Amino acid sequence: MICGVDEAGKGPVLGPLVVAAVAVKNATQIENLGIKDSKLLNPKKRKELAKLIKEKYDYAVEVIEAETVDIYRRKNKLNELNREAFERVISKLNPNIAYVDAADVNEDRFGKQIKEKLTNEKDTDVISMHKADAKIGVVAAASIIAKETREGEIKKLKAEIGDFGSGYPSDERTIKFLKTFYADNNRWPTGTRKSWKTLERIRPVKTLDDFGENND
Repeated sequence: MICGVDEAGKGPVLGPLVVAAVAVKNATQIENLGIKDSKLLNPKKRKELAKLIKEKYDYAVEVIEAETVDIYRRKNKLNELNREAFERVISKLNPNIAYVDAADVNEDRFGKQIKEKLTNEKDTDVISMHKADAKIGVVAAASIIAKETREGEIKKLKAEIGDFGSGYPSDERTIKFLKTFYADNNRWPTGTRKSWKTLERIRPVKTLDDFGENND
């Protein structure tokens, strides 16, 4: 039994981080299915493959909300957040070998730290590498589940707060949405990662009049 682990949504200023793991009996099981890194798939194909993967293989998913991401970001421990989530999904699937997409510049260190904290019965070997979703089929499968799960969460968030585009800081639509929402409500919308420096750049500069006599 081998599993692959990947995440989606590490960089956006809006929405959750999602970690997913997919397990198969052997690597040949997922060959010739068209499974590849989710970033290389169009939304229709990604959705089709996510459905296929869920029907055929064991998987585990963790949705990590913006508030939790902020807690780790303010401590400069985002890699630790990733690692702990990876440990939990691997432990749930209990594979012999786990391939993980390294979130640390030192891929070997990342893998060793995960292995030390696993709580499953098997003595799982953890193989950590950069860009594993482009190299290992089962990690690509995990990237598809992570991405598709996050898209579902984003759809729910948009139904609650409005259409904010992709949620990435590089998206002008996202930035415009945040500026307008803050101007109208004097707060950031639900699902915003308040620890992101993006918000410091776009938050209106307060004047003394904004504070009032009761806030001195």
